[in-house]
Amino acid sequence: METNSTHSYYIDSKGAGSNKKWAYQLLISPVMAKGDAYEKWKKEVISFITQDKLLSHRKFKQMCRQIIRDFDNLDRVDVKKPRVGVVGEILVKFHPAANNDLVGLLESEGAEAVVPDLTDFLLYCFYNTGFKADNLGFSKKSKRIGRLGINFFEWLRSAARDEFEKSKHFDPPAHIDDLANYARDIVSEGNQTGEGWFLTGEMMELIHSGTPNIVCTQPFACLPNHVVGKGVIKELRHRFPESNIVAIDYDPGASEVNQLNRIKLMLSTANKNLAKQSL
Repeated sequence: METNSTHSYYIDSKGAGSNKKWAYQLLISPVMAKGDAYEKWKKEVISFITQDKLLSHRKFKQMCRQIIRDFDNLDRVDVKKPRVGVVGEILVKFHPAANNDLVGLLESEGAEAVVPDLTDFLLYCFYNTGFKADNLGFSKKSKRIGRLGINFFEWLRSAARDEFEKSKHFDPPAHIDDLANYARDIVSEGNQTGEGWFLTGEMMELIHSGTPNIVCTQPFACLPNHVVGKGVIKELRHRFPESNIVAIDYDPGASEVNQLNRIKLMLSTANKNLAKQSL
């Protein structure tokens, strides 16, 4: 999966993530990113996953490492930009048509969009089997299968994780156990409807990794998000005074102007906070 952003380019199946290491954006050269690295790897990945023969895991790992190396070595210029995380309901979070191209909007307004990994949502689903087995009477077998699922995906993206750790500009994706530990003090792991506790854990992970500005996206009247999204914002602000979080409802009948105004207000605060840090 790809975003419209050259700054937060990632591939879900590879477990790659956007830049989380530096407190400012290192702009990728548009010519290099779009003309060379981005277009090159877009074609390579499509060709690889659409071939008729069985996919080679060895080739997969090689591609993971080379993609990260190529983007890690792009020419950059130092430009300070507020970093804005995008979290929320799974479809609205990732699909530009559902969130009015939120990533493009943030970048056009001078921010760096940080979109967490889609793979982690799959790991969240596997992780939940453990809570159900321990507390809700589900079989221990389901818990073991869930843990095997987590181990499989971690093995699948182990090459990418290793290469991220070696890189100069990228951090590896968070472990699902770490996200659960982040969220546990605020919401129970029994909150498993929709994104559940995972949404709270993602917001805390963004804050811990230097992205205190967050847009929490949700469909109109999404009840789970009112608990684990909107419902935890006050507590997050209490624990992390630097956090700057806005919840945005996306619905065909919702006012796009209202959405834009609320996002711009959040970005105004983000820019003021960034200016204070530069003093």
